Amino acid sequence: MPARWRSLAPYFHAILRIVAAFVFIPFGTMKLFAWPAGMPPNNATAPLLSQMGAAGVLETFGGLLILVGLFTRPVAFILAGEMAVAYFQGHFPKSFWPVINMGTPAVLYCFIFLYLSAAGAGPWSLDAARERGNEKKA
Repeated sequence: MPARWRSLAPYFHAILRIVAAFVFIPFGTMKLFAWPAGMPPNNATAPLLSQMGAAGVLETFGGLLILVGLFTRPVAFILAGEMAVAYFQGHFPKSFWPVINMGTPAVLYCFIFLYLSAAGAGPWSLDAARERGNEKKA
């Protein structure tokens, strides 16, 4: 059983990437398109040429690239940085503890994306398909 369970690790790696991206994308669509809801307190969108607008672009389109596993390493590295900035600008000043400052998602996304920037996308990804295509050409 332990050997079989360990053999599934690459697939759980890909599932982690897919689920994290799927849950992350609405943070961006909320800022850009007010979907599935707008930004609090008045359900508005962020001005595109603002820090929140830039965050919305990164979260929406970077999240889509992570979801399909394309350019995963560099995109995940950029998103990890974005989440670090989000935490230290928006949450940390309120309290040291993420459970108090509501920064837990930013911390977790930062480290999930940092992991993906080192580990790559996993087997179910466009990055993996591109690598398989390159191996066939060589």
